[in-house]
Amino acid sequence: MKQSINKVIIAGGGTAGWMTAATMSKLLGNVLDVTLVESEQIGTVGVGEATIPPLLTLHQLLKLNEQEFMAATQATFKLGISFENWKDVGEDYIHSFGTTGKDCWACGFQHFWLKGHQKGIASRYGDYCPELLAAEQNKFAIQPKQGLNYAYHLDASLYAKLLRQMAEQHGVKRVEGKIASVQKHDNGYLKGLILDSGQTLEGDFFIDCTGFRGLLIEQALHTGYDDWTHWLPCDSAIAVQTQATRAPIPYTRSIAHESGWQWQIPLQHRVGNGLVYCSRYQSDDDAREQLLKNIQGELRTEPRVIKFQTGQRRQHWNKNCVAVGLSSGFIEPLESTSIHLIQRGIIRLLQMFPLNGISEHDIKEFNQQTEHEVENIRDFIILHYHVTERRDTPFWRHCASMPIPDSLKHRIELFKETGRVFKVPNELFAENSWVQVMMGQGLTPQAYHPIVDHMPDHELEAFLAQIKAQSAHRAQQLPEHADFINHYCKASEAM
Repeated sequence: MKQSINKVIIAGGGTAGWMTAATMSKLLGNVLDVTLVESEQIGTVGVGEATIPPLLTLHQLLKLNEQEFMAATQATFKLGISFENWKDVGEDYIHSFGTTGKDCWACGFQHFWLKGHQKGIASRYGDYCPELLAAEQNKFAIQPKQGLNYAYHLDASLYAKLLRQMAEQHGVKRVEGKIASVQKHDNGYLKGLILDSGQTLEGDFFIDCTGFRGLLIEQALHTGYDDWTHWLPCDSAIAVQTQATRAPIPYTRSIAHESGWQWQIPLQHRVGNGLVYCSRYQSDDDAREQLLKNIQGELRTEPRVIKFQTGQRRQHWNKNCVAVGLSSGFIEPLESTSIHLIQRGIIRLLQMFPLNGISEHDIKEFNQQTEHEVENIRDFIILHYHVTERRDTPFWRHCASMPIPDSLKHRIELFKETGRVFKVPNELFAENSWVQVMMGQGLTPQAYHPIVDHMPDHELEAFLAQIKAQSAHRAQQLPEHADFINHYCKASEAM
């Protein structure tokens, strides 16, 4: 007979632990007893400070007040990511959160744009997207109708603190302490965690939020890990916070360098900075020097090196343990997917939560869904490195020539020949994201869909001009991003 699940132990705090605790207690707290164990002595990675639009859905589920949340986490708005020097040195594009133009039943807007581009009656692709234009003009507002698609830049430590308050209000018990060892039943399932104080925490179900260490999923259960370094060669990052020297912009900056790329994430009072790099091509000391040379503002923290291995666990759910966050795997932060994958792991677990006992079919379904989702994101990230015109350094030459997954190769060839992009079911990145990045990286399709030829040139010209004018008008109507923040969600003081 299956054992019902009542007592849940979350190992580890940080963003992953407290997001899990807050969501679980808010949505299932009346039927579950949730305990979170963490140690003040163990630091969290805490640099995943740029998010993507699905986070708004989680906040609606949690009934988080947006203005209060933003003020508490020093947050700003995000309309997309500026990719600088990725296609080639000196060439930039923005991957925005919006939709570009208007699709028809048979094909996406890019096909109409392609014909217009060939005929000389279309301007650049981004001119047909209000979010992209607003980002370039540093404008933002929340509008009840015709609103913009947006996400946030936030302070991860303050976010975890806010979620902790919510979790504890909904009955989550927090235990301070380091996990010294893990107890297992005879069948290999986890039984309890023994802390260095000698205290034992027994549970029916365990959630591993211990970061890269994977204390439960890997060290106790030996789940195994698929290494993706051959596709995603960066294995190191240096992070540092600086005092803000100007008003925050409504987008993340991703600036490609000789052996990797640099992020800039503007919060209300400070900027999160970091350099992601490949240690085969750049030393830690060299990377540190390069980062410090390319940032503005007084340092608020000491630069710290973070080592990582891109890839995923062979099972995200193994026996009575689910890995959430960095313990389940890591795809580098290029498209701000880390917090999203925490969110997806939590929601998927709650949808399939084994209250009446663990089923092997649930485990298999959970793992298959997670693997497919993560692999599609992985392919999207590899795309940025591989489809590039840069050949100026050994790193970029390696990225351009490296073998890539067949799934990505198919998408690239399909777009190159036909201009077509098909979204995989439950995939995070929509067709427009793939189009923006592929064209931004220098891949222009050789042909457009023949249905476009049913529209005479003068109609196509009017169609494109109308969308462009509407997009420009929507962006122009918006206030300055910094003015809107000051009015809507100003943080009380610098932290």
